[in-house]
Amino acid sequence: MDSDELLGSTAPPQGGSFRFYLDGQRWEWSDPVARMHGYQPGEITPTTELLLSHKHPDDQAQVAALFDKMIHAGAPFSSKHRIIDTDRRIHHVIVVGDRMLDENDNVIGTSGYYIDVTETLETDPREFNAALTEAVAELEQSRAVIEQAKGALMLVYGITSERAFGILTWRSQQTNTKLRVLAQRFVDVLTAETALPASSRARFDHLLLTAHKHPDTRPGAQD
Repeated sequence: MDSDELLGSTAPPQGGSFRFYLDGQRWEWSDPVARMHGYQPGEITPTTELLLSHKHPDDQAQVAALFDKMIHAGAPFSSKHRIIDTDRRIHHVIVVGDRMLDENDNVIGTSGYYIDVTETLETDPREFNAALTEAVAELEQSRAVIEQAKGALMLVYGITSERAFGILTWRSQQTNTKLRVLAQRFVDVLTAETALPASSRARFDHLLLTAHKHPDTRPGAQD
């Protein structure tokens, strides 16, 4: 799939993609990400300064340090912070990013995904706990590997099934890996992490971003 499709209107509701190019320090964002910030598609060109201006004042230093590391080190990252749109509404977002490489494996930038989890955080605690319980049950009982991968994302990120599927689809497109294969490899590496602490979000993010690199060693498995 052409990489430009990642920035089209096919992203799931409340989730969208972005790209940052080291050359010229150029940003691109999908229509849903523009709307999260309060802009209509094509209304404005994102910049580092614009993005930082939308961060909640209490989160600006954290995100600025993240941007600096991303620009100078090109390292994968994840962040949970708040943004303020043009109508002064606060959005709680999770942002996950990975390196973009050229044909010679040189880092040329970062691509990533925004997830708006505001509705989840504003949900009645009893409903939220019930959703988490349901996600755990789905993870344990589902026989479909895609559902298992979605369940893990729902549990760790506290997101809906639809948004979890959006993340898997993004990684599938970004890595040119079939969705089923990616989900299987992700579940396999999670299963192998027998000592993964519940609080180890950074490790979970790393497994998500690198799952496509792990071979499928099951007998008869094919891409």
